[in-house]
Amino acid sequence: MAATVVVCPRRGAALPAAALPALRSASAVLAVAGLEAADAAGAGPWDGTDPAALPEGTVLLVPAGHPAAALPGAVGPPTGHGVLDAVAVMDRLRSPGGCPWDAEQTHTSLLRYLVEECYELYQSIEDGDRTELREELGDVLLQVLFHARVAVEHPGAPFGIDEVATGLVDKLVGRHPHVFAAGEAVATAADQDRRWDELKRAEKQRESSVDGVATSQPAVALAAKLTSRTAKAGLPADLLPGDEGTGAALFRLAAAAQLGGADPEAELRTTARAFEARVRAAEKAAAADGHDPHALSAEDWRRYWDMP
Repeated sequence: MAATVVVCPRRGAALPAAALPALRSASAVLAVAGLEAADAAGAGPWDGTDPAALPEGTVLLVPAGHPAAALPGAVGPPTGHGVLDAVAVMDRLRSPGGCPWDAEQTHTSLLRYLVEECYELYQSIEDGDRTELREELGDVLLQVLFHARVAVEHPGAPFGIDEVATGLVDKLVGRHPHVFAAGEAVATAADQDRRWDELKRAEKQRESSVDGVATSQPAVALAAKLTSRTAKAGLPADLLPGDEGTGAALFRLAAAAQLGGADPEAELRTTARAFEARVRAAEKAAAADGHDPHALSAEDWRRYWDMP
């Protein structure tokens, strides 16, 4: 192959860093029509000539997914280039001339979609559905990109996806000194869990063991999280809610599961979904016998409940 093929993100204007040496020494730079990175590289239009037939020293810019991107020796974009495409698309949708619905959304109006998408991702993992998992991860990523794009427009305290990503990088590096800094070692996952909590407390300067617990999460998960936090702080188990009433009883069950090493939210979801499947199976069996599944008697339910 005479030409060096450089693969760029499909919609972003970025050029792969690995391609810079080839671009600096190129005798000519050509690009597929419509590729935004062409302007940054000062590329001319490519007429479709076979890359192998192009003169030595030519650099050909193509988008990810283009047939030429699969040629041997092509300089591919780094892992994560698809995220750049997603950022570019989100920016286009939100900008003037984009989508009216996207332009009207706020952090508050998007909240219900964030919750829905997280639960749909959760279910795809529960179901072991790899196709759904990939799609739902994309939907959750969309929520992050959308909120970051909305945040750019805040009049008093704007920030964007780069600030979000940089903050995440700083957090991950800071809380993993055994990986990114010399002089500290962590032998086990349990040790890292404890060290993470220590670093987080110092970073956040929290006054209470329950600072930072999201009280908007489902009640069983909230009870488990509070139990976990207070147990790490040394709170005796006999001081957990022990009052009479349904709420206290449910809290005690969730706390017992958490202290026993289980995830009470996941345990309850597993039981609930198994119950749902059994209800559907009984209704299906009843319908196969000519019954209206919406009008079953108690005897009908018992008759079809244990059918295979």
